[in-house]
Amino acid sequence: MKLSFGTPPVEYLAIADTGSDLIWIQCAPCPQTKCYSQGSSPFDPQASSTYQKLSCDSETCQALPKKKCLNTNDYEYYYSYVDKSYTIGILSTDTLSFDSSNGQKAAFPTSTFGCGHNNQGHFRSPGAGLVGLGGGPLSLVSQIGTQIDHRFSYCLVPLSAKSSSKLIFGQEAIISQPGAVSTPLITKNPPTVYFLTLEGVSIGDKTAQAASSQGNIIIDSGTTLAILESNFYNSIETMVKEAIGAEPVQDSSGAYSLCYGAETNINVPEMVFHFTGADLRLQPVNIFAVNGDLLYMLIVDNDTNSLSIFGNSAQINFQVEYDLQKKTLFCSNRLYQTVSLLPNILGFLLYYNVLSVNR
Repeated sequence: MKLSFGTPPVEYLAIADTGSDLIWIQCAPCPQTKCYSQGSSPFDPQASSTYQKLSCDSETCQALPKKKCLNTNDYEYYYSYVDKSYTIGILSTDTLSFDSSNGQKAAFPTSTFGCGHNNQGHFRSPGAGLVGLGGGPLSLVSQIGTQIDHRFSYCLVPLSAKSSSKLIFGQEAIISQPGAVSTPLITKNPPTVYFLTLEGVSIGDKTAQAASSQGNIIIDSGTTLAILESNFYNSIETMVKEAIGAEPVQDSSGAYSLCYGAETNINVPEMVFHFTGADLRLQPVNIFAVNGDLLYMLIVDNDTNSLSIFGNSAQINFQVEYDLQKKTLFCSNRLYQTVSLLPNILGFLLYYNVLSVNR
């Protein structure tokens, strides 16, 4: 998303991530050995008249579990992600602003964010940082919740699209298209991530049943693939193979579970994800993608634990609305056609970016 920091405002691009809370941006000083190239100068807090560091005794600092009080009484945070990417810096406040529908900047003074001086991992240009949209107190949607009616929505478009992905806050985020479906948002600990209940996945007249527990899958805009518990994934892979009929090939990198040759003439079947009260019909763009000479499935198995994630590839071309007051997720099964001025940075979203619980 595009947003500005400080006074006067300086505009940057940042990754919008529903799987984490902290808002952070690369800040000067930012040595090359500790920061990544972002295609623009890091934010200079000394150039902002409204910038303030948070002291160690600040109540806001208690919202982050891993912290260090410096000799200057500044609060140094450490925030990491499951893929081992991390950011270290000073927890601070400043005015954040971004474009509104009336053409003016919507400004939010004294917003809490991380001024990152050591940012390592899978971050890359043009993103200058990350905007957490999770359910914890430090996320953007929690900090400005009353001003946006505790509501936001997005529509992610394919990288090949000429239009851009769109992120909307407030009343304009409400899905008004006919045929929208809804499913409960399940709250767990930590409150950062949004859980849904997936009951099963169908291809044609065959259905694979998911684990019966409530809140068995995370919906996350910051994870690229759909990642499913191994036994459940294996059932889905069997259905896909039967529906396609062609001979799979091996992915030498080991990153993808099911692949075909890119030149293979296959018909990708429609796949229906059955959430509680909501059926989402995934199209070929949500299920397969081409990389070099491979056609690979955008769904993989999690062979390390039982965590399942409904990632951003599965959400492409859906408008997804989060009503945080009603704890409900709404989704339109129709392509959201509105063209946005926000740049499409879907290709720079992290592969596995759910907040690391065990930091």
